[in-house]
This record gives sequence, C-alpha cells and structure tokens, in this order.
Amino acid sequence: MVSIKRNSKGEFAEATGLRVRKTSIYEPGQKNVFKISRSKFSNFIDCQRCFYLDRVKGLQEPSMPGWALNTSVDELLKKEFDYYRERREPHPIFKQYNLNFIPFEHEDMNKWRNSLSGGILYHDENTNLILHGGIDDVWLNLDTQELVVADYKAQSTKFAVEKEYYLSSTYHQGYKIQMDIYVYILRKMGFKVSDTSYFMVCNGEKTPNRFDAKMDFTITLIDYATNTNWIEDKIKEMKNILDSQNVPKRNPCCENCAYIEQGGKLI
Repeated sequence: MVSIKRNSKGEFAEATGLRVRKTSIYEPGQKNVFKISRSKFSNFIDCQRCFYLDRVKGLQEPSMPGWALNTSVDELLKKEFDYYRERREPHPIFKQYNLNFIPFEHEDMNKWRNSLSGGILYHDENTNLILHGGIDDVWLNLDTQELVVADYKAQSTKFAVEKEYYLSSTYHQGYKIQMDIYVYILRKMGFKVSDTSYFMVCNGEKTPNRFDAKMDFTITLIDYATNTNWIEDKIKEMKNILDSQNVPKRNPCCENCAYIEQGGKLI
C-alpha cells in the first residue's frame, strides 16, 4: 500500500520520512526523562533496529489508515460500560460468565483511556523512562477487590471464537504482550491488579442472508493469565539500545527492514 502524506486540511504535503518533534527523538546518553508508549515498547520487542531508527534516528514510518469499525465498536462499548459504571451495577456479560464484577470507577478513567493524553503511566527511575498506554477498560472483582484489565477486540470471522485458538494465534501474540504491559503499569501505579485479564471479542456475524444496514455481533470473553516477569529486564535492555551509538542488527523476519534494504539497493 502506498501512503500519501496530507496536512490537516487534506492538502498534499511533502513526505520527508523524518520526525520533526524533538520530544519524540532520544539522544543517546540523555539525562532528561523520555516517554515510551506501549506500542513503541512492542515495536522494540519485534525489531530493535526499527525501534532504534524510529526513536533515536527519527525515521518516521508511513502513516496507516484508521480502523473505523474497530474504533466505533470501542466507543460504543465504553459508553455501554460507563452506563453501568455510573450505577455501580454489573454489565450483563458479567452475569453471563458468572463473574462477580462491576466496571471500576476512577476519576482518571477517561484519561487512562486516552493514550494521546498520557493514558496510564509509570516512571521507571532506574532508566528514567516513562512507560505509558491507553487502556480500553478496567473492571473490579468484588470477591478479591482486584482490578481486572479488559481490552475490546472487534473482528469478523465465520468461525466461533474459542479461547485456545484465539490465544495461540500467531496474530494475537501482541495482544497478550499488550495485556502484560497494562497490568505491569497499573501495579506500578499502586493498584492491586488481578493476574487474569479479559479480551472482550466482538465478532461480526457473516451468516445472515441480508445486510439490512446492520451487523450483528457475538460477544465472547477470553480470559488470559498475564505474565509480567519479563518486563523489567526488557525495559533495561531497551534503555541500553537507546543509549547505543550503533544501529542494532535487524530481525531477519522483519518485513520493514527487508523493504528498506531492498528498496535502497534497487534505487
């Protein structure tokens, strides 16, 4: 897919391929605090070279179109859960799965949901990095008084959503890393957080014979046992990469690196 740069007015703009915001670029050895989003942390795990070129060298990846349907599902679910949050009542899905939960109420909930305004965050003083990200929702387990991290996922397949297949899918491994990081940050913020998190999977049905200007969804809760033991070592490793003067070796499976290298040769 070819991505054409436009400005806020929708007019064509020159694509330089470089970032202009200095706060987005890390200077190796710098003393100032530096923010790393959950998605950038995930990029580091996938390919250290791409991460380094982005955060240290300021190489800007091509823009991607938004996922309008997924965003719409997220927004509607947030409104729906807020309805029950205000009333301190369980959402019907909790009763369906025999969960003694209610949506968690906190004055910063809207801030936590917005990654652009900071989301949830933790300042790791050992590395002087701030790890942050926007969550979809947090529930409260009334039996244990633990917070439960929830993430909404919208998809459309003709197959039923099953836990084992969903969690083992190659394309969903990043989802689990995402959950691990959210649980880790909330714990560092001082909250008691359950090891068990939930993906609320909304599957658009493909079986109806007519569209009739609507799409029906089947909702499935997938419980996932998070693991945060690996995160601190990865933060330290990420800090060492940021402070390095050398571009890391590429992940041989990284398609972005392969595209850059082969494109350079062809040009």
